[in-house]
Amino acid sequence: MTSTVTKKARGRLTSLAGIAATIGVWWLLAATVFASVGARPDGSGGAIPTPPAVIEQLIEDGLSFYVRNGSITLLEAALGFLWGNSIALVLAAIALTVPKLDSLASQMAIITYLIPIVAIGPIVRLIVGAPGPGEPAGAAVVLAAMSVLFTTYIGAVTGVKSTDKRILDVVSAYGGNTLDRLFKVQLLSALPSVFAAFKIAAPAAFLGAILGEYVGGTDVGFGPAMVNAQQSLEVARVWGVALVSGLLAGTGYWIFGVIGRLLTPWANDQAVK
Repeated sequence: MTSTVTKKARGRLTSLAGIAATIGVWWLLAATVFASVGARPDGSGGAIPTPPAVIEQLIEDGLSFYVRNGSITLLEAALGFLWGNSIALVLAAIALTVPKLDSLASQMAIITYLIPIVAIGPIVRLIVGAPGPGEPAGAAVVLAAMSVLFTTYIGAVTGVKSTDKRILDVVSAYGGNTLDRLFKVQLLSALPSVFAAFKIAAPAAFLGAILGEYVGGTDVGFGPAMVNAQQSLEVARVWGVALVSGLLAGTGYWIFGVIGRLLTPWANDQAVK
């Protein structure tokens, strides 16, 4: 137990040291090498602002700016996360219960992974249309869903197929059929893999939503906020929005990690062993 706690504390200290080193390198490069890159005619506003400049811009923009734009992007990401994962789990269920459709379901999941979402964005925009004022962009929701589908599909299928065959043999010996093995054993065995996929899907959905906002026609969101700041040469604001976006995406990753540990404690025990 003590060894485990020590490893966790050491891991957190390493993470903090890595963050501090990253900020230090960023500050050094912004103040020296990239100080004049992309600067305005008056010599201000380099392409890479210093951390204090970004923090100052965050304070100047205020909480309302990020709540107004972030709430729309989070809603789009949440809807895409819900739809994408739901479709992925349905495809996984079809592939696992109807072996003849396994190849078809896998191909459908792979297609969503291979199609560049940046290239397909304008097509999706034409199909779903432009959103109303203050409404989430349909294109952003679709691209967010596409960003998570393949990951969750692979996690679910891999988790189910990794079930201990000896347990499945016991269920069969007591008269269980395919559905009994799936719902009473394999789904429980697959939960750690599914939640691991959700951890990756959460930031992926957020990124897909931001990319969808570039073509989705919405006037509110982190995507339009970054575009407007870039066009007006407000470099610190671009970095501020990007950092907040990364923080929110990382929070989604952390939340599903916590949920996964709480709902699948047996996976934690196996990891410790």
